[in-house]
Amino acid sequence: MTSTALLEVEGLRLEVVDAGSKPPLVEDMHFQLHAGRTLALVGESGSGKSLTALSIMGLLPFGVRRAAGKVRFQGTELTTLKESALRKYRGAKVAYIFQDPSAALNPVLRVGKQVEEVLQAHRPKLSRVARRARVLELLQEVDLPDGAVLARRYPHQLSGGQRQRVLIAAALAGEPEVLIADEPTTALDVTVQEQILGLLERLRVERGLAMLWISHDLQLVRAFCQEALVMRHGKVVERGAPKDLFENPQHAYTQELVRAALAGQIAKPAEEDAPDEAPSVCRVFGMQVRYPGPNGGKKDSFVAVKGVDFRIHPGETLALVGESGSGKTSVGRALLRLVPMEKGQVMMHLPNGKEVDWASLSQAQLRPLRRHVGMVFQDPVSALDPRMRAWQSVSEPLAIHKVAKGRELRKRALALLADVGLGPDQADAFPNQLSGGQCQRVAIARAIALQPSLVVCDEAISALDANIQEQILELLADLQALRGIAYLFITHDLDAVRRFSDRVAVMKQGEIVEQGLTSEVLKSPEHPYTKRLLDAAAAVHSSQ
Repeated sequence: MTSTALLEVEGLRLEVVDAGSKPPLVEDMHFQLHAGRTLALVGESGSGKSLTALSIMGLLPFGVRRAAGKVRFQGTELTTLKESALRKYRGAKVAYIFQDPSAALNPVLRVGKQVEEVLQAHRPKLSRVARRARVLELLQEVDLPDGAVLARRYPHQLSGGQRQRVLIAAALAGEPEVLIADEPTTALDVTVQEQILGLLERLRVERGLAMLWISHDLQLVRAFCQEALVMRHGKVVERGAPKDLFENPQHAYTQELVRAALAGQIAKPAEEDAPDEAPSVCRVFGMQVRYPGPNGGKKDSFVAVKGVDFRIHPGETLALVGESGSGKTSVGRALLRLVPMEKGQVMMHLPNGKEVDWASLSQAQLRPLRRHVGMVFQDPVSALDPRMRAWQSVSEPLAIHKVAKGRELRKRALALLADVGLGPDQADAFPNQLSGGQCQRVAIARAIALQPSLVVCDEAISALDANIQEQILELLADLQALRGIAYLFITHDLDAVRRFSDRVAVMKQGEIVEQGLTSEVLKSPEHPYTKRLLDAAAAVHSSQ
């Protein structure tokens, strides 16, 4: 390896402790990171990307060990250093930006204090006044201009994009030369993605940072990185310039990733918009959702949804898109009565032909009718009870609504799991024994267990790898064709909207600013905000 590299990884092998005959988690990994350049690790969940990055920092999870290999920073072997010596490199030389800022930030500490802690650890000679001044400078550097105000807030008081910027500020506080970014934009909407990518690119150029970028988004990697390694089952199966990997992939797995990336450019065939008088599964009029202030009253309360109207027809997918904080999730939750509506009507068409105002029913009246709607949440792992096996999670709605009992419960659960592509082995597994894609399939089986007319999918694919996303979308489409399910598809992924939804509604600051056939809205948007979302999505995936 050359001596000009800031960071070198050579022959890295990671194993489960007491692995026995189990294959290694990562095998024969080697790469170099150079100043001012970005290297990407690409692959599905479980391929070893994050474990490779964590091993550089000496932060491997319990039960995983480094069996072989070297990690050098400017020629210094890090793997032989004691913990006290290694701390001088963590944060000061090599910094880490985690995927989920909500989990990475301490919920009980103000965000300014969390950035300041890095300065205390790596720049101990700074006075308290100088540290606080530097915190504000760092927040300004990551495009958080109201630093003095934001520094005093807790993580839950910030948006997703603001929390991610705080993490970046904390990572930069130690003046690192290498920055590891682990899926830092996956859960963010396209406009915030564009801002974060632009920020990191600017910092890379201005500071000459070497960056290790972990991602499953091959289009993003092509736009942002100079070199990429494609990983599968712990091994590098292909490496090279992202442009070459995208245009001429050699390995079958890389070809599969490229196909999944390109699938987002293929629009769902356009259909005529149904007339207003056509039967609807759901009609929403004047929906308004208000969240109370700190003391539970209207003072300092926040109106998240303002007079929203839309309809969903049987067997149709309506996509609800917009930036974080636009009110998308509040609409979905209010539709299911998981948060209260202040105003409006939700007219649900029941299988018996009756139509009821869902919003006006008491909880006692609503309870037996809940079987007609389902929900698939963003995080498939946390959406499932960790103490219940997969088949038990799926059978729970059947038991609650007294549709089946005894042995019939398991029989029906197994049939539902088979419908979503899972077999008996997965049926008896707990959530922590399943992959993210498998957990989401369990969540979908649970959502359709009672044969609902409408399913709300709230960012149901955003936490999944590109090829798993494609599988889940195909599964949802198959179930829709088979069962006639209507979907409210809440997402920030315009590629998924393009290939999956029939109609789209665009939300901004609690209001729907544009809606219509997906093919028409995304091809010829009328509202400036819709145009901005499309421009941001194009910028994120544009090639260098």
